[in-house]
Amino acid sequence: MPKSEATPTRPCLLLLDGHSLAYRAFYALPEENFSTTTGQTTNAVFGFTSMLVNVLRDEQPTHVAVCFDRSEPTFRHEEYADYKANRSASPDSFRSQMSLIYEMLDALRVPHLSLAGYEADDLIATLATQAAGQDMNVLVVTGDRDALQLVDDRVTVLMTRVGISNMTRFTPEAVLEKYELTPAQYPDFAAIRGDSSDNLKNIPGVGEKTAAKWIREFGSLEELVNRIDEVKGKVGDKLRDHLDQVLMNRRLTQLMRDVPLEREVSALTIGQGDREEINKILDTLEFRGELRDRLFKTLASAEPEVEEGFEVEAVRLGPGEVAGWLRALPEGRAGLAFKGAYGSGTGRIDSIAVAAPDGPGAGGGRSAAFIDPTTLTEADETALRAWLGDESRPKAVHDAKGPMLALWAQGMELRGLTCDTALAAYLAMPGQRTFLLEDLVRAYLQRELRGEAETGGQASLFDDEDDDTARELGLRALAVRELADALEAFLEPRGGTHLMREVELPLVTVLAELERAGIAADGDYFSGLEAEFGAAVKQAVEAAHAAVGEQFNLGSPKQLQEILFVRLNLPKTKKTKTGYTTDADALAWLAAQTEHELPTIMLRHRDQAKLKVTVEGLVKEIADDGRIHTTFNQIVAATGRLSSEKPNLQNIPIRTVEGRRIRQGFVVGPGYETLLTADYSQIELRIMAHLSGDESLIAAFESGHDFHKTTAARVFDIEPEQVTGEMRAKIKAMNYGLAYGLSDFGLAGQLNIPVQEAKALKEEYFEEFGGVRDFLNAIVAQARQDGYTETIMGRRRYLPDLNSDNRQRREMAERMALNAPIQGSAADIIKVAMLNVQSAVKEAALGSRMLLQVHDELVFEVALGELETLRELVTDRMNAAYSLRVPLEVSVGVGRTWEDAGH
Repeated sequence: MPKSEATPTRPCLLLLDGHSLAYRAFYALPEENFSTTTGQTTNAVFGFTSMLVNVLRDEQPTHVAVCFDRSEPTFRHEEYADYKANRSASPDSFRSQMSLIYEMLDALRVPHLSLAGYEADDLIATLATQAAGQDMNVLVVTGDRDALQLVDDRVTVLMTRVGISNMTRFTPEAVLEKYELTPAQYPDFAAIRGDSSDNLKNIPGVGEKTAAKWIREFGSLEELVNRIDEVKGKVGDKLRDHLDQVLMNRRLTQLMRDVPLEREVSALTIGQGDREEINKILDTLEFRGELRDRLFKTLASAEPEVEEGFEVEAVRLGPGEVAGWLRALPEGRAGLAFKGAYGSGTGRIDSIAVAAPDGPGAGGGRSAAFIDPTTLTEADETALRAWLGDESRPKAVHDAKGPMLALWAQGMELRGLTCDTALAAYLAMPGQRTFLLEDLVRAYLQRELRGEAETGGQASLFDDEDDDTARELGLRALAVRELADALEAFLEPRGGTHLMREVELPLVTVLAELERAGIAADGDYFSGLEAEFGAAVKQAVEAAHAAVGEQFNLGSPKQLQEILFVRLNLPKTKKTKTGYTTDADALAWLAAQTEHELPTIMLRHRDQAKLKVTVEGLVKEIADDGRIHTTFNQIVAATGRLSSEKPNLQNIPIRTVEGRRIRQGFVVGPGYETLLTADYSQIELRIMAHLSGDESLIAAFESGHDFHKTTAARVFDIEPEQVTGEMRAKIKAMNYGLAYGLSDFGLAGQLNIPVQEAKALKEEYFEEFGGVRDFLNAIVAQARQDGYTETIMGRRRYLPDLNSDNRQRREMAERMALNAPIQGSAADIIKVAMLNVQSAVKEAALGSRMLLQVHDELVFEVALGELETLRELVTDRMNAAYSLRVPLEVSVGVGRTWEDAGH
């Protein structure tokens, strides 16, 4: 999509057809991949925002407006009652996102307009005409071909072709090349062609080629009508028979250029975006880093107006100068910044900056030293190692785990860490998805991450102006030191400092130790498994081809739709803009509805393909030591749970045969006796019983029988032995669903039952467990009053949307309020357990070590002769992590592989 040449000094107005683009985004991005943990679909918001950011970045307009349709009838409906009558209602999951798109635009300060009685196209045509008349360039972004009539020397149309990223640029020359018509002739051509999407009838038997030929031959529709008798043959008769329809089409196709708008073009500037508000919306919608980073890089106007930087007196320490500078540091906390590379349980430190504590000496609190590890003398290295490892010298670091691993790899240790500013910011606002130092400095210090000279310009920290790394690192170290104080002051009245100091901060070191240890992987086994899954994929492809008697691309939804619904004439699934859906749920439904084997084969193909990709990823991550070193994320999940990446070891399926086969490839390493796994039994449900105080639920646990069968017996008022597998499954889904804020709709989908039946089931459940109902109601009510929920250890999750006027956002927040205290408390407990176990292992001087944390499970590598000692130690310390009314229960398993150690 190359950008057309334009006069650099001429302003440019960007106009976007809001509904058209949002609708395309909705159908371009799969719903199942874009939804929040509370069930809110977000594909249209994500796609629309992504497209908007890309166009703003590529086109750099000076003015912008997004125009939307309204639900009220337009003047076109008054003339033609069946205008657009053939369109089906928009899906609920699309309509629920429109208000979120409006909120996003408001936060970005991007103007958006709509007017009763007119379509977005008419607003666009009016604004484009006004802007061109004011010597502005105009760019129109839409999926509606009617906009081509606006194209001229000032107005260019960017037409979406496939999805939301592929666009065609229509200038007058491009329109002429594609249609052999001028933009002015396009609506005449469209009137003859008709438009099925608007329910504008065509002339039977007259296609686009004939319509274009007539307009080229006669020059215009008006001239064609004047000379209509010159059109001979059957097509001429059809034209004359349907002339009234064509003329009406022409009137309805013509875009209005004089809509009475209240806003002038000059007012359509991109405003000063509210960065905090933008982050809040992105966090609520659970959009992670890539879109956020792209957005803020593109929208310079979203930056807050912060003038002040940091006054820094920086020095570059040469050989022999490090020891003396460190000795001269005053008492107090220093700020540290590192530059290097981290990952897979190791790392490399290229440079270090130390910002002196705020006190007398060494620059009076403004001093920052830059250290290049490659230039250190032996005395320097000894002094630096001693200072970094000195527990009594407090230090602040931003995102410390990576540097900690790198320092270990270089024979040094980081101790005395009293604040990790990324971690502190996460505890302050756990709903955020990124915690960049630059953003936190603006938010909590109201300053820019740059040097401040006396003149107000960029300070030069070194004589060498090209030394960007040294300059930046010195600034970052000072910013970290000051930010640590600000974040601790913010957390203290909110009860967050105890959680940071006693749980999260010590856990940084434990997680780094787990990453450094890694877990042994059987490379040959995984390679064989990869080949096996690959063969299964190939076999499924061949079976699918044989089942239909022809070859086709199993990865092409369009080809699969053709095979399933045209060639085989199978029952139709949910209709989408691109045809009948072929997602996993649709294929499972088809497999149950028909005896044809293709849907089942397709499901098998997709499952095997996913498994193959999973194993391929694991093979790539096996390090030279034969172990996989995952990276644990401590500041991602708003509930406090840990996650992992590269690879994601928490996402390996455990309930399927294939998933268990993957776990079989994780083995005990050389020099160790066995693997040991320990996990909490039904911890969320025990927490719910504890927090709710529901005596019936507590009694179900105390009975010692199958918990889900016992609760099912109470709900259905029968003896436990009368509970069927189906009954138990329903109540198990209910038990866990309530702990995760599951709605009636969500429960219905999970159990594949009607929503009304799910609602009735929930009511039956609450009749027996009224304490649970009262507890869940009280959570939301209290959170609405306080603005946050809280776990048993004081972890808060702030939910301002509980009082939002937007129903979708309010309901999302309510589901989060139900979920956060229970899942967050479970996260607190497993973290305390990890700290307790790791401390006990070291106190006992055991050679065994903790390797992984996967939700409620810990995995250990047991040294020779230590099995019973470790089993007892782990069980005791995990049980003692927290005292609940329903005691914690730990299950332990042992085996050569992760799967064998399961239980």
